[in-house]
Amino acid sequence: MPTIKDVALLAGVTVTTVSRVLNNRGYISDQTRAKVAEAMKALDYVPNEVARSLHRQRSNIIGLILPDVSHPFFGELAMHIEYYAYEAGYKILLCNSHLDSAKERDYIDMLKRHKVDAIIMGSHTLDVSEYLNLSMPIVTIDRKLDENIPSVSSDNRQGGLLATRRLIARGCKKIAMITGNLQLELLANQRCSAFKSEAEARGVSYVIVQTKLDVFDYSQYGALVDKLFEEHPDIDGVFASDVKAAHVVHACNRLKKAIPEDVKVVGYDDTQIASLLVPRLTTVRQPKEAMAKLALETVVKQIRGEPCTIETVLPVELIDREST
Repeated sequence: MPTIKDVALLAGVTVTTVSRVLNNRGYISDQTRAKVAEAMKALDYVPNEVARSLHRQRSNIIGLILPDVSHPFFGELAMHIEYYAYEAGYKILLCNSHLDSAKERDYIDMLKRHKVDAIIMGSHTLDVSEYLNLSMPIVTIDRKLDENIPSVSSDNRQGGLLATRRLIARGCKKIAMITGNLQLELLANQRCSAFKSEAEARGVSYVIVQTKLDVFDYSQYGALVDKLFEEHPDIDGVFASDVKAAHVVHACNRLKKAIPEDVKVVGYDDTQIASLLVPRLTTVRQPKEAMAKLALETVVKQIRGEPCTIETVLPVELIDREST
């Protein structure tokens, strides 16, 4: 395997000159840069990024920990984060925690060993103290860990109100919400509290169904929906995240319940699945791209030692389609 010394010898320059070219430090003539580049190409030389990061005290890598990248919301979020990170000169190291505390701790340790510049958290299963003791910049998305850890989220409470009000405004008399497990104490729980308070304020009968603690176990969704309609056949409105709402649509088709005539459905997230369903899904849009961009900007400000906003809550929007 060729070394930096081999490159210097072939290019006819010093090792220091090659290092300056690689790290873009100091004045180097275009002619010298070209000779070094030609030598690197001829030798098929690849710089040791770990050694370079130790020299620069920067890796230009940001760790991204998500609970389940196969979930449409987190998949789209990761896509936007990677885009804005690359635009800012950073690469993303993606970790999938599956809400497993041991796995999340292993990933955090791995990111520390790889000297990442910062971590963006879309998952948290550990005690808050473990995040506070990371000794590196951190920002959370759709999570609130501590008053001292910057966070970016959308307005979950307002989203819950918009969805519930749409069902009631469309004439629903008995509505249901299929939510994640409320024991997880996520910001998303605010949607459920808004759903409940709005239904009670309007005098509308309601049902709340929770998933298991493993909220991303998709195999449970169909059974939850079937049980809901079996126990409450008079349900005429359902509020759930887009993925769960897709199961509601499929169940209604199977049970010969017409949408929106018999059952009206409102989703949450406005992932791509929402516009692919038949009928297309009315849903609450989270500003995924704006959340990703702001999270990246926030963590880069921390890397640079610049002040940043500790908590940012972005507005949501109801996207009206055929399911209501």
